[in-house]
Amino acid sequence: MAGKANESYRAARGLVETSEPDFERPLWRKPGFNGVVSLDEMDKALSEFLASTRRKKGLNREQLAELLGISGQVYGRYERSESKLNVTRLVHLCEIFGLAPIEMIYAAAPHLFGKSSNEAANRMALMRLVSRMRPEAIASLLSLVSELSGEGEIPDSP
Repeated sequence: MAGKANESYRAARGLVETSEPDFERPLWRKPGFNGVVSLDEMDKALSEFLASTRRKKGLNREQLAELLGISGQVYGRYERSESKLNVTRLVHLCEIFGLAPIEMIYAAAPHLFGKSSNEAANRMALMRLVSRMRPEAIASLLSLVSELSGEGEIPDSP
């Protein structure tokens, strides 16, 4: 029975069977805009995002490593895609960079944000704008979007 339930779950979410060099068994992934992006490619995109963001913030690797409480060598492994970030390190980097974690996720997996690259880019641009709004404006926007979506009620907070 688990097989049928899993089959239905995969179909409903558009997941396709794929393989990865580091995995013995097949895994199921959501295709990107040009097919399934490997986990390695996502790691590389995240590494490029980290390096680019660090440079934009005017920090060298040693300075950022000090803020993270790690050595420059350890941090360099993240930027070279030799080490994988865990979620707490990702959150810590977001604190230091002044970013929302969603921006890092978008850099690695934009296909999670829309059915086309244009739709995904528009959603991310909207999220960035909303993140910089005044609290009063956010409340008004939430009310408006809730009405436009046909929900009528403002969703519960987590």
